[in-house]
Amino acid sequence: MNATTYPRLLEELEFLLTTGNAHVSLEDACVGLTPALINAPAPGLPHTIWQLAEHLRLAQWDIVEFCLNPAHVSPEFPAGYWPAPTPPADVARWQTCLAQLEADRTRFLAHLRRAPDLLAPLPHGTGQSLLREALLIADHNAYHVGQIVLVRQLLGAWV
Repeated sequence: MNATTYPRLLEELEFLLTTGNAHVSLEDACVGLTPALINAPAPGLPHTIWQLAEHLRLAQWDIVEFCLNPAHVSPEFPAGYWPAPTPPADVARWQTCLAQLEADRTRFLAHLRRAPDLLAPLPHGTGQSLLREALLIADHNAYHVGQIVLVRQLLGAWV
């Protein structure tokens, strides 16, 4: 199953990964955030918006690298998938995180478009396919984008 054979499937995957379908996109969840807000702890929650976004970046990067590079070695779990709680993010670090999320998503989508078969097991994996990894990225991102929205709500910064 490739992009030529099933162009609608690829369109749906792209829409899911970029727009969000039934949930808010990452871009929309992060509009208008200040350094104070991205680093503010919400009552009763373990992570700041910055930590959630950086976790998204690290996890998505790992999945994309796994798909593109057979020699990729994933970070140790869970430490390699979460940022240290300090130092807090400044504007440059925040913008870099968001830009890297977008760049990795773009790289992954380009790879999907070139793939001869979205359902074929990756030769270096344990049964994973590109379709499965695309759905994993979408599912994982949706979960944590929902947490970003929740933190914003608890901080009184969501409309």
